Amino acid sequence: MPVGKGGMTELRGAAKSRFVRGMFAGVSPRYDLMNRLMTFGLDQGWRRRVVAEAAVPAAGRVLDVATGTGDIALAFRQPGPRGRGPGPEDDERSVVGIDFCQPMLEVAREKAQQTSQATAGRVSPSFLAGDALALPFLDGAFAAVTSGFAMRNVADIQDAFSEMCRVTRPGGRVVCLEVARPANAAVRFLHGVYFGRVVPLLGRLVSGQGAAYAYLPASAGRFPPPAELQAIMERAGWSQVRYILLGLGAVAIHVGVKV
Repeated sequence: MPVGKGGMTELRGAAKSRFVRGMFAGVSPRYDLMNRLMTFGLDQGWRRRVVAEAAVPAAGRVLDVATGTGDIALAFRQPGPRGRGPGPEDDERSVVGIDFCQPMLEVAREKAQQTSQATAGRVSPSFLAGDALALPFLDGAFAAVTSGFAMRNVADIQDAFSEMCRVTRPGGRVVCLEVARPANAAVRFLHGVYFGRVVPLLGRLVSGQGAAYAYLPASAGRFPPPAELQAIMERAGWSQVRYILLGLGAVAIHVGVKV
């Protein structure tokens, strides 16, 4: 179903799921390149911060929801400084990435193969097809659950966080990386110009998918601000929810604990 620029953020339920799946399938070949270009490479550091905030114990099991091309899932497996892993006994850690877009998962699996060769045989993440609103895992199966730039795209944000809470064991954490709007008026204006005009043009030139990158600022403008997202997470069952603003307030990392 064709969706005009003004209506793509108005979609709900199954219609939104179909649109998002098709959109990400179209951008999958250049998705990583576009992320690096439009964030000036800062997105990699944000994802490493997600890994640090998850505070996963050695041998802990991690789920990355709406994993896309797997950057966060792979960040849990990459060596730290001087070749060390993110934590002691890291080779025992298990990481699963789940997404409902097969072309994105194919990119993630290819990257995982390359990463396993570069990290001296560390176990690569497993990448599975699945829906963030109906996670195919038992209650309390994971020590931590993460997501990166995903909640804007789910049909129901609170239901997604409820599912993430269900599959997290008591004491485990959720860490959510998402867009935000800078509080400073001047920064907010420049950010709006950049994401509203420059990014769609860049997306059209680099990926041939200008409409997909017009969706980015449109969806960001309708996404709950950090304090409201915190309240949604609390209603979904998470406790001790806090958030950290990064990128001059253009992104936020929310952290919650399951009690």
